[in-house]
Amino acid sequence: MKNTTIDRIDASILRVLQADGRATINHIADRVSLSQSPVARRVRRLEETGIITGYSALIDEASLGYGFSVFVSVKLDRQVDDALVAFEAAVAGYPEVVDCWLMTGNRDYLLRIATQGLPEFEQFLVGKFTKIPGVASIESSIPLRRVKSGMFRSP
Repeated sequence: MKNTTIDRIDASILRVLQADGRATINHIADRVSLSQSPVARRVRRLEETGIITGYSALIDEASLGYGFSVFVSVKLDRQVDDALVAFEAAVAGYPEVVDCWLMTGNRDYLLRIATQGLPEFEQFLVGKFTKIPGVASIESSIPLRRVKSGMFRSP
């Protein structure tokens, strides 16, 4: 990915869209004190350069019955391409795995698992996750509460 420079107005537009992805050009223009045409051009440029990669809805997992999250660190028995591909393919098939990152350090992956509660997490862990070939060790951590959620940081 190439490094694209943005200015203060672009950063403001990104913050508005991150807070409300359904914001109209008119609303964004009001918030950043610019007319609609330049805002529309800037948004289009941010999309075309890949800074804005898409728009989505934020889902309240708890309201759907999946309010129990667990962070799981995984170490594979081998860190070779085929083992990484096989692990990633396996976790892609589990809807309980809502986030998965390849990591540096002493663990290979960090995942966030969302289930209805501890018994369902245990069923997932024992019944599915521990059966993935190549997993050498698993460490689970249960978050108490979210302190901060990511928002765009101005350069």
